[in-house]
Formats: sequence, structure tokens, C-alpha cells
Amino acid sequence: METSGSLIQVQDLVKDFGGKIHALSGVSMDIKEGDVVVIVGPSGSGKSTFLRSLNLLEKPTSGRIIVEGAEVTGKKVDLNRHRQKMGMVFQHFNLFPHLTVLKNLTLAPVKVKKMDPKAAEDLALSLLKRVGLEDRAEAYPIQLSGGQKQRIAIVRALCMEPDVMLFDEPTSALDPEMVGEVLDVMKDLAREGMTMVVVTHEMGFAREVATRVVFMDGGLIVEEAPPAEFFQNPKSDRLKDFLSKVL
Repeated sequence: METSGSLIQVQDLVKDFGGKIHALSGVSMDIKEGDVVVIVGPSGSGKSTFLRSLNLLEKPTSGRIIVEGAEVTGKKVDLNRHRQKMGMVFQHFNLFPHLTVLKNLTLAPVKVKKMDPKAAEDLALSLLKRVGLEDRAEAYPIQLSGGQKQRIAIVRALCMEPDVMLFDEPTSALDPEMVGEVLDVMKDLAREGMTMVVVTHEMGFAREVATRVVFMDGGLIVEEAPPAEFFQNPKSDRLKDFLSKVL
């Protein structure tokens, strides 16, 4: 299938809950390799539903998602293989409390990707070093701060060597002084060319790192533009109103 240079193509995505709640009302988006797409908008606008649909944690009611030329909304999709390509970082860290940091990081590469345990450990330790947490490899999640847990959650996703990283409000559960350390890791990833789709309320991050910012409301994309244009020259009244409240 022709991908027109896109890593991910989303075509007319609809998601209804119980036939009454329209979380997504026909969302289309093209994401190219190296894009950092930051999605903002009010609560209940469909941002997280859209993000979770990309790796099929939410099954769309209709529409198509094409990843690297293969339609993943088709009937014969290999879910595990698809999800290996997409690292997901949640609001809450979802680390296994009974496992050390290192075991949390190597579990999926060894079990799912059948990576050699020593190779998985070496990769995990090198990534821990990158985020400044190499000394926490043998710690348990309960011994870590929120910011450390979220950096570990990012490393866990990176250990699967994904093509795309999805972030669902990764800083909203953190104390304010811990937000910066997580955003710094995300900025480094963006600078290194990682393709990222980020749902966040951090407008400074959107302004600094995004290749484009998308504003969603009512299950629709209302406006999208490069950051300078998005923040300095919003076109729709709805976006103007939203920015007046958050900036």
C-alpha cells in the first residue's frame, strides 16, 4: 500500500462508546518519520482516545490506521508485532512493583522479542545511563520518586526499540519539580530524531519541541500548525479561547 512517505496514516477515525458517546468523530492525520506531533485540547476532547487507538488499546469503531504501509485496523493484524513498533508511556507508570528496575526493563525484550538476556540487560543499562539512572538498576519502584519512575517507564518503552513513541500526558501525575526531568528526556529523544506523538498540557514543551501542534475538541481536529504559527496566529475562535486560558 502506498504510504506517501508517512510512517502512520490515520483516515477518518471514529470511536463511539456505547453508541452514544462520540470520542472521535472522523480524525485524519499523517505522521512522518521524525515528526514530533503534540496534541493539546480540553479534557474529554478525544486526545487520549486517539493516542490509544494508534496502538489499538482502543479499537476504532470505523476508519483506518496504516502503519509502515500495513493496515493495522484490518482483520488479520498481529497485535503483538504492531505494538512492538510503538512504545507507550502512560500517565501512571505501570511498573511491576515486585520486580527491580532492571527486571522491569528486560522482561518484554526477552519474553516478547526473544532478545538474548545479556543483550537486553546491556541495552537497558545503556539507556538507564542516558537518563541518569544507571545507579537505580537494582532498586524497586517503591524506592523511586515519581520523576524517576516515569523516566524508567520511558526507558522500558525504548528497550523494545520502537519506531514511534506515544506519550499520554506523561507529566500530569508528577509533582511540579519533577516535570522538568521527564520533559528533558523527551526533548533529547526528539533531538535524536525519534518519531513521537505526545498528548500533554505542557505548552512550553509543545512550543519548543513539536514539529506541529494539533488542537482537538469534541472528537475532532480543530486546528493544526507548526508551533510558532499555532501559538502566535491561531485561526479558530475555539483555539484562541483555549490558548487564552492556558498560556
